[in-house]
Amino acid sequence: MSRFLSSPMTAAIVGCPFSGGQPRVGVDQGPIHMVEAGLIDQLKELGWAVKFDGHHQFEEVNVQMDPPIGKLKNPRLVSKVTEAVAQAVGGHAKKGELPVTLGGDHSLAMGTISGTLDAHPDACVIWIDAHADINTAESTGSGNIHGMPVSFLLGLGSPVPEFAWVKPVLKPERIVYIGLRDVDAGEKRILKENNIKAFSMHEVDKYGIGKVVEMALDYVNPRRAFPIHLSFDVDALDPSVAPSTGTPVRGGLTFREGHYICEAIWETGLLVALDIMEVNPSLADAASVKQTVTIGCSLVRAALGETLL
Repeated sequence: MSRFLSSPMTAAIVGCPFSGGQPRVGVDQGPIHMVEAGLIDQLKELGWAVKFDGHHQFEEVNVQMDPPIGKLKNPRLVSKVTEAVAQAVGGHAKKGELPVTLGGDHSLAMGTISGTLDAHPDACVIWIDAHADINTAESTGSGNIHGMPVSFLLGLGSPVPEFAWVKPVLKPERIVYIGLRDVDAGEKRILKENNIKAFSMHEVDKYGIGKVVEMALDYVNPRRAFPIHLSFDVDALDPSVAPSTGTPVRGGLTFREGHYICEAIWETGLLVALDIMEVNPSLADAASVKQTVTIGCSLVRAALGETLL
């Protein structure tokens, strides 16, 4: 079914209990909860070989020794962790395994996508999110790096020496967004200036999710020949569906729309890497946490071949 993965198909779980790219506590617990919810056995039941040797233990950089650089918060910590993630993801991808990165906050994507593009230089990125995460060091209001990974990957904005390892490996025509609905004015300008394709919730409402996914693929992967990296922030889903996340925004994807995206990407046979980000088990009551963790797991299953029939 998959064009770029080795046989037997192996999912390599990259557990990233990391929250340094944003200020809310708890998002580092997301991957731990997803594994405890039985994700590994669920993937084995789908026929995958699963590699998981425990969550990555990131060496702590003392935050006292990590003062802001300009507005950027925890820059050395985020750089060190994302570089380690890039090496882990790239290592799995080069062996023909499918890295499934469980976040943690979305700053991790500068690591995961760097790793994927190291192994598959022609890969394209499908980014599912309420937010564009494309602020630069200049345009960011908050300084939270989870709102900036795409700008680093594209090489936008002034270089930050601490992130010199992040090469501008992503081209603007190789990324497409689905689900945007909370985009800063500066980010809107960056998207327009760089001619980056994005399907907001307006397009999802107008065309339906099936058509939007097809249009997104037609844009970023017209001949269905390139490997695909799917980076899915659970806040793309409506908060009624996935309540326990750090930056919820009303008016998001339904349960089925989110799952349809994952199912349709799997059907292409081109998926080489998956991120499920921003599950935060500390921001809601127990039932809402369980609901969000369960949905994180079911999105992974849908992206790795689970079907309704």
